[in-house]
Amino acid sequence: MLTVILGRRQTAETLLKQAGSLFALLFETRHDNGKFICAQGSSAYAADAVLKLHAACELAARAIAEDLGGRDCLSSPRAVRDLLKLKLAGLPHEVFVCLQLDAQHRVIAIEELFRGTLTQTSVYPREVVKAALRANAAAVIFAHNHPSGVAEPSHADEILTRSLKSALALVDVQVLDHFIVAGTRIMSFAERGLL
Repeated sequence: MLTVILGRRQTAETLLKQAGSLFALLFETRHDNGKFICAQGSSAYAADAVLKLHAACELAARAIAEDLGGRDCLSSPRAVRDLLKLKLAGLPHEVFVCLQLDAQHRVIAIEELFRGTLTQTSVYPREVVKAALRANAAAVIFAHNHPSGVAEPSHADEILTRSLKSALALVDVQVLDHFIVAGTRIMSFAERGLL
């Protein structure tokens, strides 16, 4: 598949070898401030190839988001997980996103609400409530990533989730889940009984 996207088998093999794995190639070579963080020894041509791979990932994420806009997210939890992995896996900093859902749990919008550092991000309940009201959301799904690769919620993650759930309940917005994305692993608060 890499050869199909990149057009040259040699380029695909070289990039895959330099990155060490398909996951590293797709997610750990993301761009930062317009510059690519490519595998050691990569050339401008390789950066061009990585750009094509990132474009393919973004197209996949958009296709999944479009599909989720037409059906109940709860009927397709795998698609939600895939979308979140495509959006958050491999980022070098924490990001907090919110999937805004309508009354039938179809995606209205996917918003990055907060961006942090390697180990934390500040999330403000007031801003989360404002975003939900602005989108006219009936329900939300939260997600954030752990660049450390550990998909376990911290005590602060649990407190934040309860706080957001309480704040949103005041304006009749239901919190359906909160996911933590850590590389290829995803942890669901709802599945763990933490909601």
